Amino acid sequence: MNILLSNHQDKVKISDELMALIRQGIVATLESEEIYEDVEVSLLLIDNKEIKHLNNEYRNVNESTDVLSFPMYDNLEEALDEDYLYLGDIVISGEQAVEQAKDYGHSVEREIGYLTVHSVLHLLGYDHIDEEDKKVMRKREEEILEKMNLKR
Repeated sequence: MNILLSNHQDKVKISDELMALIRQGIVATLESEEIYEDVEVSLLLIDNKEIKHLNNEYRNVNESTDVLSFPMYDNLEEALDEDYLYLGDIVISGEQAVEQAKDYGHSVEREIGYLTVHSVLHLLGYDHIDEEDKKVMRKREEEILEKMNLKR
């Protein structure tokens, strides 16, 4: 498993422990979905200004957001036969994560852990466009976060 983590922002202090938690979230999500193949995931931490730019460029939404996921595969099932899977890229706004942690009344670690798990599930094909899919995705998120001991 190859996990590429980069911090390209200076608005929020990102400790080694927080980077380790992000790595743990990626691994826990992949293992919970029984993805043990040789895989790679890239995660980039940026600020609100940069994520707003990316959100506008890729989704045509001119506002900041908490996380963006860029899956490599439209249908992961078809790719599971490959020797090496580049699952895709994740971009998290550290600034937005801090704001949301305050709003939700939990730790920044819990929020960034949630955003990590949420976005890896997107790379694996989960979505929350309709209500039934949203229920399935939320259930998986909570199961994984509980295993990571990141409760609300």
